[in-house]
Amino acid sequence: MRIYVYLLEGKDWAVEDSYVKLKVGKFKSKTRVLKNTKNPVWNEEFVFRVYDLEEELVLSVYQHHDDSRFFNVYGDLVGKVKIPVWSVADEENQNLPPTWFSLQKPKSAKSVDKYCGKILLTVSLHGKGKDLSTNHVSHVNPTNETSKEIEVTNISSQDFHGFAAHTKKMSEGKHLIKNIACHFEKLFGKNEEAKKSDEEESKKDDSSDISTITSDYEDCPREEPPVSHNFEELIERMRPTSEDKEMPGDLQGGVLLDQTYIVTSKDLNVLLFAPDSQFRKDLAEFQGTTDVQEGPWTWKSDDMCVTRVVTYIKAASKLVKAVQATEEQTYIKADGKEFSVFVTVSTPDAPYGSTFKIELLYKIMPGQQESSGGESTRLVVSWSINFNQNTMMKSMIEGGARQGLKESFDQFAEALARKLKVTTARSVFEKDRVLASLQTEQQSDWEMAKAYFWNITVVSTIFMILYAFAHILLSEPTKLQGLEAHGFDLPDSIGEIITSGILVLQLERVYYMVSRFVEARLRRGNDHGVKAQGDGWVLTVALIEGMNLASLDPTDFPDPYVVFTCNGKTRTSSVQLQTLDPQWSEILEFDAAEEPPSVLDVEVFDFDGPFDQASSLGHAEINFLKHTSEELADIWVPLEGRIAQSSQSKLHLRIFLDNNNGVETIRDYLTKMEKEVGKKLNLRSPHKNSTFQKLFGLPPEEFLINDYSCSLKRKMPLQGRIFLSARIVGFYANLFGHKTKFFFLWEDIEDVNVVSPSWSTMGSPALEIILRKGRGVDAGHGAKCQDEEGRLHFYFHSFVSFNVASRTIIALWRARTLPPDQKAQIVEEQQEEDEKIAFSEDTASYMVVEDVEMSKVYSAELPLNVKSLMRMFDGGDLEQRVMSKSGCLNYATTSWETVAPDVSERQVSYKYNRFISIFGGEVTSTQQKSPIANGAGWIVNEIMALHDVPFGDQFRVQFRYQIEDATSVHNSCKCDVSVGVMWQKNTKFEQRITRNIIGKFTTRVKDILELVEREILLSS
Repeated sequence: MRIYVYLLEGKDWAVEDSYVKLKVGKFKSKTRVLKNTKNPVWNEEFVFRVYDLEEELVLSVYQHHDDSRFFNVYGDLVGKVKIPVWSVADEENQNLPPTWFSLQKPKSAKSVDKYCGKILLTVSLHGKGKDLSTNHVSHVNPTNETSKEIEVTNISSQDFHGFAAHTKKMSEGKHLIKNIACHFEKLFGKNEEAKKSDEEESKKDDSSDISTITSDYEDCPREEPPVSHNFEELIERMRPTSEDKEMPGDLQGGVLLDQTYIVTSKDLNVLLFAPDSQFRKDLAEFQGTTDVQEGPWTWKSDDMCVTRVVTYIKAASKLVKAVQATEEQTYIKADGKEFSVFVTVSTPDAPYGSTFKIELLYKIMPGQQESSGGESTRLVVSWSINFNQNTMMKSMIEGGARQGLKESFDQFAEALARKLKVTTARSVFEKDRVLASLQTEQQSDWEMAKAYFWNITVVSTIFMILYAFAHILLSEPTKLQGLEAHGFDLPDSIGEIITSGILVLQLERVYYMVSRFVEARLRRGNDHGVKAQGDGWVLTVALIEGMNLASLDPTDFPDPYVVFTCNGKTRTSSVQLQTLDPQWSEILEFDAAEEPPSVLDVEVFDFDGPFDQASSLGHAEINFLKHTSEELADIWVPLEGRIAQSSQSKLHLRIFLDNNNGVETIRDYLTKMEKEVGKKLNLRSPHKNSTFQKLFGLPPEEFLINDYSCSLKRKMPLQGRIFLSARIVGFYANLFGHKTKFFFLWEDIEDVNVVSPSWSTMGSPALEIILRKGRGVDAGHGAKCQDEEGRLHFYFHSFVSFNVASRTIIALWRARTLPPDQKAQIVEEQQEEDEKIAFSEDTASYMVVEDVEMSKVYSAELPLNVKSLMRMFDGGDLEQRVMSKSGCLNYATTSWETVAPDVSERQVSYKYNRFISIFGGEVTSTQQKSPIANGAGWIVNEIMALHDVPFGDQFRVQFRYQIEDATSVHNSCKCDVSVGVMWQKNTKFEQRITRNIIGKFTTRVKDILELVEREILLSS
């Protein structure tokens, strides 16, 4: 049992710097220190475990000294309050409403005046203290401007014992008691003091969400209720004080979210922090947050700011149970354009939760002007952790907090992206800017010719030609000598022969250069500047430059050009002549593809003419899944190859991958794959895709197609899930905190084979995936073996439905890697084979296991006919309503498919809520139905797999529903349900788990069938 103490405030204390120490049995805690006030306001909640109702809640008020922490001692004791736990248990609903208690002076005090102040608190044994304290204004008559409170003075455990016994019977006489209390106050002359105190309190702005209007238990009349303002008025009130303030810097923990949205900063501020924000409600539902209580925004005159308190119960995670959290939200800046909100989050119920607080800073700032003329706003959220006590677990707490906040704000960003459009203007602008700059950098043919021909060979040749031509013009005709004849002049000396030879060689060299330049220029323009065609995934490659390219001829420079290959299509750059550091500045676009590309192959060649074999200067492979879009936007790619690596050659590229048709491209791809898989493929939710991308570190364009529960065969089988996307096959398992994950590309797969059932695969068929030589090296730790050719072999088995999983995997592989004509032929063969095979033996043996001991858990005659009761298996509204009410989340079914004569099969998936299973694991099951021999009913067999639960990979739950017409009563049916547990591995917990499952499903089956009966009768 637990006791919840909500400490609200104190009044008329004898000291200014104080804190409160709380104790129940051996459990202790204390509040924060409040300075310079005799009317402290805490609004803090504490939870203690109670083992005996005879224990007492002791609240001790201490005066704080600044030097007390150096000597590790407490300050001076001001007063105490003692409340027996049994007295709270005797209250109505075991809740003690907000009550003022007078502090009891310590016996050692020498002062004659025993009055040292009062303390307001509420206590509950059901965790509802916060609700009472928050909503105690509801006890006040709205037509009455004043209210009164009961004052309990000089309370001790004996006094409160009698008081609690009395108050248990006074629920109907509260107003009479209040009047009597007021008369007593007048007699003791305290009424004036109380009025003055209340007037001061009515003028004071409370910084918390706990209303200062008192309940029926308050003891002093109010002159007037506190003045309330709406949210817009309070923000406007902060504008004058915020105009001179600068936006604070990010907190030291780091940035959790930095995103720009198409919305004004004012509207974004209202969306996030306005009272009763629909976005906050949707976010709470998305994150599983419950019991959200938002306090009103109030003006804090001391700090000239607006503040409120929000409390909620944070959903349980795999490591931490559901805990209560309190957020104190305070506006630091709000000038109408820029907003900054500082949030302090306390979770005292979390492990070591009393030792730290989480701090968050929301910054809302105007972004860049959109090209469409709309406004954009940048939202930045940063965090830090503040430890108020030293602890050895500091590093572990920081790591856990960082991971939890990252997951929480990933969900926050996803939910916000559903409400607002995330701007891509920055990335689009960057791409357009880069491409525009490359287009302006293009050299003309004249400039390139000037750079190419401006060398000693061409210059010397031109000089020699001009020199010889001038010599001919200046020379006189000579006499015929030797063997010369008219029109046939021979050199007259050895010098002339040498000069003529040099001139011929020079002319030949120049002619060769001119021809190479012309051929290279003719190659330019084939692919450069050609725009992509079609809708889908468009790949744009900007080839900037090369560095340190190798030369095959040590006496000459290379003439490099680059060939890019992606999805079987090639793009070729222009030839850069005679250079080791070529400058291209060219843009190459690939036509739109239906699926996102996985790999871009790059190879650099040395141009030797249109009819000569080009020589490779180096090659590279760019895997899009291993680089972010930011990295691809400006990347230096090192070239592989013997001479390229020795020269450290590399290329400078800018790569952009865009989907110009949005989500329609993905839907079209899934529709195409449905024909080849033979099964409906649904577009996964953004949350599911986001989780999948984070799990394997994939770029945001990757989308999940399907995932299946299975086992990975290595030395020991490893239960996990296989994930299939447009570009990868991935596997993930988490066995007692030991995580195994890997993925490889569809293009890496050389062959996929079906392996017959064996003992090593626990009697189920397996799927063997063989990778190409040298491929999938990063996934090698998941392979069963490596053959002599260096190929990795992976084995997957124990699928819930092997037929569906294997058919999907094989179809996706063929669609991704094989040529179109071969794919069409294989798909036709697969369809013919599926028609011949009515129902595979492995699935049949898996669906009905004869040696499983079945226990009949339900047998009854229902006032429904067979057809009506079978509606619980048709996937319609009735089934959805019933399963939702019985605790099933995300319930989904496939349509019934005929797998054998008179046998139909379907798949079911859902997730149990935390009330059904504390693990909240996912459930997948395969159901088969067939008519009874006489046609008077149906038999439904079901095999259920429980995921993410201890030992869930070692057993399956088998159900058998037999529904047939009743012989005794007309228009009724008899329903028998049997449950059994099929163990795939032996464990010492087998009997305990079997007993727990049979007991749980005995109750659950009965509840579900009663819901079905009630829903059908009500609808009729």
